Amino acid sequence: MTTVTISRDKHNLGRPETAALVKKAVAAALRAEGIEAPCHVDVLLTDDGGIHAINAEHRGVDAPTDVLSFPLNELTPGEFDPEACEMDYDTGEILLGDMVIDIPRCEKQGEEYDHGYRREVSYMAVHSTLHLLGYDHLDEGPMKAQMRGREKAIMETLKL
Repeated sequence: MTTVTISRDKHNLGRPETAALVKKAVAAALRAEGIEAPCHVDVLLTDDGGIHAINAEHRGVDAPTDVLSFPLNELTPGEFDPEACEMDYDTGEILLGDMVIDIPRCEKQGEEYDHGYRREVSYMAVHSTLHLLGYDHLDEGPMKAQMRGREKAIMETLKL
């Protein structure tokens, strides 16, 4: 069983269903990637100011963004190797890494893209989970297409 630990850096950030949506999306992404080993993911829900500060500190980018991913392992997309991963020896869980989601931005983008908050926050969690598993989209080449294809397939399973 996968553990998704969710914290907020501000009181009352998000909606009552946010934690459940994120957990379900992470589980769906891991299941779609064929990962059966117990894993652990830490999620921080924040706002523009919070994600801006993290983005500046850790990536040198002086701007907010919608989601950040901090993988603990160097994995090859689609080829999950539990032996190549950090493990919590107390729990037996594979430590995948951390994600940071800008909740107000999910609200705004859900409206902007006309698919709503539930789908947007779920998409951010799927997107970030794939980053934790080695996927990337920095170029317009095959790796970006591979990641977008996985995102689409996983989102279809969530029926949002």
